[in-house]
Amino acid sequence: MTQQGVRWTADQVLALAPDSTSRKAGSKLGAAGPWSGTGSSPEGAVWGLCEGGGGGEGASYRTVVDTAGGAGPAYECSCPSRKSPCKHALGLLLLWSGGEGAPPAGRAPDWAERWLAGRGRTTEERAAGRAGSASGPADPEGARRRAERRAERITAGATELEERLADLLRSGLATAERSGHGLWEETAARMVDAQAPGLAARVRELGSVPASGPGWPARLLEECALLHLLDRGWLHRERLPDGLAATVRARVGLPSSPVGPPVRDHWLVLAQYDTPDHKLTTRRIWLYGTESGRTALLLSYGAAGRAPELTLPVGLALDAELTAHAGAGQRRASLGEQFAPPAPTDTRPAGVTTTEAAARYGEALVHDPWQESVPVTLAAVVPTPAGDSWQLADAEGDTALPFTPAAASRPGLWRLVALSGGAPVRVFGECGHRGFTPLTAWPAGEGAAVRLC
Repeated sequence: MTQQGVRWTADQVLALAPDSTSRKAGSKLGAAGPWSGTGSSPEGAVWGLCEGGGGGEGASYRTVVDTAGGAGPAYECSCPSRKSPCKHALGLLLLWSGGEGAPPAGRAPDWAERWLAGRGRTTEERAAGRAGSASGPADPEGARRRAERRAERITAGATELEERLADLLRSGLATAERSGHGLWEETAARMVDAQAPGLAARVRELGSVPASGPGWPARLLEECALLHLLDRGWLHRERLPDGLAATVRARVGLPSSPVGPPVRDHWLVLAQYDTPDHKLTTRRIWLYGTESGRTALLLSYGAAGRAPELTLPVGLALDAELTAHAGAGQRRASLGEQFAPPAPTDTRPAGVTTTEAAARYGEALVHDPWQESVPVTLAAVVPTPAGDSWQLADAEGDTALPFTPAAASRPGLWRLVALSGGAPVRVFGECGHRGFTPLTAWPAGEGAAVRLC
């Protein structure tokens, strides 16, 4: 149950926005002016009518939000937008979070009640589905045969990829620059045919290396070596320890499944960001167990043009169960039962120094050599210029972590600099061989989390 009077902050609401355009448009609707018929329930629902382009209630958009949704907040709006949440849902949540003038407690209108009732049935059906899947597939023999056929295809693809890598090394790395993207796209397509999307993605990355600037031959050789290592790992997976074999299966693109008992904790939502491509949008949500001290990653997917379903506000804590996936050094987990909706918290993740953060990445590579980065919270750092870029320097010490090139060009950098004002801040982000990508920050002393991505 959502406690009466406990509201999210405006920053936590805007952290749900799928893009900067929605964030700006939603902010304009966060006042009472365009709204009528607003209300809220103790269970965490909020609804209202937002004036449309023609004005008047007849042209109003019906908007309802379930803040206690089973997979995070859920939204419904009669507007034509395909974004989730749309600007009207964001505006309604901002109005709800504002305290004074917020939607009063009351009974939901029929149109909102019908949607909320449907939400309840969907949640029950999903729970029943999870319970059913826990007992195993309906046709275990058929599932085994399908898995064997897919493994055979991946083995054929990995063998072919080994031959292409050998051809590249025999002919010299300079041929990769002359061949352009076409050779790698063709090879990636072959890996897709082999049902190995993880191999396909890494092959496509090889195609971009020759155009990445000075020093590209060394970087290309490094990436080829990692791809060769993954190939050999797959072809000899039966000789690997169970944890490493599970990591190899996940890296070539086989779906991983949650294993082991669920862990109940109050999970602080550290960060949420989307990575889109032409076919799929991948949403990454980092969580921190305030009691267990564990960091976990939730993944959610949406078809091109649509936002993933799972949404959790950064800075709130979720009383829920998570089940870890198989694999050495893997942090991915699946969200299980939720015992309460996300709620404000003063808890912050434990932090380390920049030296300890770099050491953590090195240790992680022992278990998973293909990791690009690891999640890390820096305890007390100051953003400082470093030549043409920026770095995070320890407040007490003489070490620092450089920003990744992508992070140094994002607007979040300036939010972090403004938040710090030259004083130490606590920063959560991803630390890897390219540098550090800040995702969320907390000011010294008290203060809510500030989203940087």
